[in-house]
Amino acid sequence: MKSKNPTLFVLAFIMLINALAYGTIVPLLYPYAQHYGINPTGLSFLFASFSLAQFIATPILGRLSDKFGRKPVLLLCLLGTSISLALFASATSVAMLFFARIVDGITGGNISVAQAVIADSTKGHERAKSFALLGAAFGFGFLVGPALGAVMSNISLSAPFWFGSVLALVGTILGIFILKETLPPSKRQPSNQPIFHFKSLVLALFAPLTGIVLVVGLFCSIAQNAFIIGLQSFSNDVLRMTPTEVGLMFAGFGLLNILTQAFGVRILLNKVHSKSLIIIVSSLLAGLSLLLVSQMHSVLLFVLVTLSFGLFLSPIVPIVTGLLSERTKGEDQGIILGINQSYTSIGQIVGPLLAGFFAGRFSISSIFILAAGFLFLGGVAGNWLGASHQKKFDF
Repeated sequence: MKSKNPTLFVLAFIMLINALAYGTIVPLLYPYAQHYGINPTGLSFLFASFSLAQFIATPILGRLSDKFGRKPVLLLCLLGTSISLALFASATSVAMLFFARIVDGITGGNISVAQAVIADSTKGHERAKSFALLGAAFGFGFLVGPALGAVMSNISLSAPFWFGSVLALVGTILGIFILKETLPPSKRQPSNQPIFHFKSLVLALFAPLTGIVLVVGLFCSIAQNAFIIGLQSFSNDVLRMTPTEVGLMFAGFGLLNILTQAFGVRILLNKVHSKSLIIIVSSLLAGLSLLLVSQMHSVLLFVLVTLSFGLFLSPIVPIVTGLLSERTKGEDQGIILGINQSYTSIGQIVGPLLAGFFAGRFSISSIFILAAGFLFLGGVAGNWLGASHQKKFDF
């Protein structure tokens, strides 16, 4: 990655603010929602409501960014985050909690639009490293954010949500003044084209070059989001960890993410030339870690093994995103990354719902076994990630 590309660093700074806003509230979503009678099953529906809205809206936002530019869509998404967190913080009922999460989901396409900015600003072989820089910015947000949330929870459980809302608003204002548009009018989609063909979701899935990459990403997304429900439920209901302890655990995830995204992915790509091999090994090791997590009943061991899971899983997302970008025409970067985010959102819907079912039908620890199974499927699917010589997919 070229270190003197100012657009990437401006984007990373804005995404850092967004990650701080999100990271501040993540450890407290379940304790906060418990005051409204939310249990692990209810938590799974709360997560799924956000993801369903995101699934529908994100491809549309991706196509809008292809038609009207990246900057206005990205700023709209950041503003939506600010509004939704303010609604969540001021909620007086379960219905308001769900409404706030849906609002955030509708404008939740900021990641795919940010990825499109990177695709506009870098060459194909540098994109995976650039995506890793974006991941490192998010990782830093998840390092500092949970710690801030843990501290502010001593004021009130709603304080971190207000803080996150203000941070997202600051990111929006900064973006207006310092973020440059990366998609010139000459490269935008003609205005007479439809905003989005939903059939592209199916076409992309069965395309020879992008389809298997989307399948791998989907399996990993289901596993990761089932794990999040298990993590919050197990740490709160089984281990009885305090908000401070949970915040520090999430800060540990953030630190690992910084190290792996900023340095680990680059080292892997330089040392291991087969991206398929990296994904296979990462999926299998992450799955084995979750099988161990399902047997943990000590807070220290639980934290250590879950951190190892985060370490093994972290290379998959930037590599999957980089593969999709490399295998898609330049003018369709927004739509393919939007489709990828849609399949990520499917994982964010299916994963929590399956986790809620397993928690109610079996036990909270069975969620980790469920997530491990999907990671193993992702590792198996990684065997078909080759054939980079094929024709790029045309939307």
